[in-house]
Amino acid sequence: MAAILGAFAVVPGVAVAQEQQKSAAEEGKEIAFDRRKGNCLACHMVPGGESPGNIAPPLVAMKDRFPDKAKLRAQVWDATQFNPLSMMPPFGRHEILTEQEIDKIVEFLYTI
Repeated sequence: MAAILGAFAVVPGVAVAQEQQKSAAEEGKEIAFDRRKGNCLACHMVPGGESPGNIAPPLVAMKDRFPDKAKLRAQVWDATQFNPLSMMPPFGRHEILTEQEIDKIVEFLYTI
C-alpha cells in the first residue's frame, strides 16, 4: 500500500518541476536584477527593474541597438574592448559571471 501511495506522490512532483523550469531569458533577468551578481540595475534603467541607476544608457530596444547578438554578448563579456574608458565591469574577462550566465543575460536583453 505504501509503495502505491509513494508512486502517486512522485507524479505531482514531476508536474511541479516541469512548471518551474524557466527560459534562459527569465533566468537572465534574475541574474541581471540580482544586486549580488549581474547588478545591471546599479547603472542602467531596465524595464521592470526597481531603483535603477542612471550613469549608463537605459537598456531598451536592445535588438535595434545590437542587431548582432554576438556583439551584445561581447559587450557584456568585456565592454572595454569597444571603449577602453568604459566603467562597465568586464563580466566575462574578470569571471564575475560564467559564460552560461552571460548567455542568459543576453537572451534576456534581447527581449527588451
